[in-house]
Amino acid sequence: MVPGGVGLSDQEFALFQKLIYREAGIHLPDSKKPLVLRRLGGRVRELNLKSFIAYYRMLKGEGGEKERVCMLDRITTNETHFFREPRQFAYLEEELVPEWKRAADAKERPRQVRVWSAACSTGEEPYSLAMVLLHHLPPGAGWQIDILATDISTRALATAQAAVWPIEKIREIPEGYLKEFMLRGKRSQLGRIKAGRLLRSVVRFQRLNLHDESYSVGGPFDLILCRNVLIYFDPKSKVAALQRLLQHLSPDGYLFVGHAESLSNLSQQVRLVAPTIYRPDMARRRDAGPLPGEDAPTARLRSQRRRLPTRGDAPIQSEHARLRKAPDR
Repeated sequence: MVPGGVGLSDQEFALFQKLIYREAGIHLPDSKKPLVLRRLGGRVRELNLKSFIAYYRMLKGEGGEKERVCMLDRITTNETHFFREPRQFAYLEEELVPEWKRAADAKERPRQVRVWSAACSTGEEPYSLAMVLLHHLPPGAGWQIDILATDISTRALATAQAAVWPIEKIREIPEGYLKEFMLRGKRSQLGRIKAGRLLRSVVRFQRLNLHDESYSVGGPFDLILCRNVLIYFDPKSKVAALQRLLQHLSPDGYLFVGHAESLSNLSQQVRLVAPTIYRPDMARRRDAGPLPGEDAPTARLRSQRRRLPTRGDAPIQSEHARLRKAPDR
């Protein structure tokens, strides 16, 4: 029972287990009953409801969709930090960036990198990616960086879009990147840091539920990160989500997962190239047909390991160049 006298019976917890699984693919074992009681008990009190069963009926009733979003905001874990999983960022800098540079110099690919940070939480992951890519592949050299950051939590996305964090976060950011891309707050913002204008210009945000049957995210992406979220899915939901992610990955792209996650159930579709780093099986992907939203000619070009720039790339490039020259605010 939480303060306020609202208790959660085993029968009520079972109803929330099924609802949360159906809505988000998150499997909550019986040991998570105290977590549900703690995280949703406050919401029950805020709504002046007398029981969890009354809250459940609200969630299932007419107009309950908005409240279900709020429920998932409360139940999901948003723990993250800048440059999490350092070995993956080292691989990005030491292997992927040089590979993309060589391919662009050989005119085998455009000077464009698309990245998807799935389950981006409060934004530290996509902005870490943006720092690395903008530093090594700057707009001034003709590169275009596009980072899509998605999460199921609207509260986490609001923080990510604001791009403001406590000053203590500077300990997580390499000094060179800190000076190049981050701003320290003054006066009313003292004790905070903010992503600089150029950094914010290459990251876009979108709410997305990885348990949905399809993802409206476009692509293909050169790199997809889906880290430390699929550990909360049961095996069936995990495989389904990974297969949907792979539909949006370029045939010569890379998938980064969390250190506690394995893709052994997808061994025929991906291959391990480094710990927690995978690539799609090239032969299977080339024969897979168009990606969602992709026409046949573009699919043929993709199968040859060449990708077309999308409409609007030139304006993006000129905007990046302008921001690079303009003083940050």
